[in-house]
Parts: sequence; structure tokens; C-alpha cells
Amino acid sequence: MQYDVLVVGGGPAGLAAAIRLKQLQPDTSVCVIEKGSEIGAHILSGAVMDPRAIDELFPDWKAKGAPLNVPVSEDRFLFLTATGSYATPNWMLPGCFMNHGNYVVSLGTVCRWLGQQAEAVGVEIFSGFAGAEVLYDGQGAVRGVATGDMGVNRKAKRPRRTSLGWNWSRSTRSSPKAAAATWASSWRRSSGCAKASIPRCTASG
Repeated sequence: MQYDVLVVGGGPAGLAAAIRLKQLQPDTSVCVIEKGSEIGAHILSGAVMDPRAIDELFPDWKAKGAPLNVPVSEDRFLFLTATGSYATPNWMLPGCFMNHGNYVVSLGTVCRWLGQQAEAVGVEIFSGFAGAEVLYDGQGAVRGVATGDMGVNRKAKRPRRTSLGWNWSRSTRSSPKAAAATWASSWRRSSGCAKASIPRCTASG
């Protein structure tokens, strides 16, 4: 399957990127593949969300029913001890610790809403498809990804009911966060860069 832009991973970053691309270039074909059974299935954490990004993506997000319903009412920063806790006065905290104007959200719910908005602007979303392999063209440039076979048993055998993976080609590929990290490792091995590279000293959470 071929698209102008292939986004791997249906998290907040991938969905926002896909939506923004369609807003800027409506005629561009954009596809999102997501390993979870549905958008939001692998996004389980709660979060405190700064609404600045969604203000830029959807200025009318309140009218669209975005699931930002619980504004932060108070900030507390506590030092915990074996017997109790000590509160730090808010005036002593750096600005990044202050959440006035932010919202307490479920990221899974936010992602599901973003998925609905993405489909509304013409993004094609395929859930249940995990990227398993990077595909390269004859010049060594990334041309797409291959999804894994489904129905393979624990002995790596393929029964008759096995569904073979698909090849997804694109003009531009976007791989947010974890997928990008995994495939970066694959590229480093295939290109030989890993042999002369500096050991990793940072990591994303």
C-alpha cells in the first residue's frame, strides 16, 4: 500500500502530525498504522496536559468536544518522609512545576478523540498493524515499513490461518518516539554505523 506520508504509531505525536499535514495539504494522502487493537489501546497513563498545542491544532477544540474537562485547581509539591510529608511553598517552585491553566486528562481518551478528528480530515488509520521491519530502496533510503505476520505460533510456525504482513510505502515516513528508536537501532546495524558509534548516554522515557 502506498501513501504520500506514512506515520508509524497512533500516539498523540503521530496523530497530531497526521492531522496537521492534512490541514496544510488536504490533497496529500496520509496513513497512520498503530500496533494496538484501536487508537488509545496502548496509551494508558493519565497526564497533566498543557492546551497550547491543541489550541494551535484545533482552535475550536472545546466546541469539538475534546476530552479536556478537568482543569488543574491546585499545585502541591511534597517532600515525603517515613512518617509524613513537607509541602514546598509554590513561590519557591520553578515555572515548569506550575500547572495553572492545564488540564488533568486520560491520554488514551485524548488519543481516541484525536483519531476521530484525524479520520474526519481524511487521514486513513489502520489499527492492529505493528511495524516489524524497515524497507529500503536501491539507494539505501527508507521507502516504507513491513508489518508483522499475524497468527504465527510460539514456534514461529505459520498455520493456514496466518495473515501475512503488508508492505507500506511512502514518500515521507514519520516514526514517533518508541518506533523511531527501535528502527534507528535497526538502521544503525544495517548501515554499519553501530561499529564506530559512541555508546548511548541518554534515553527517552
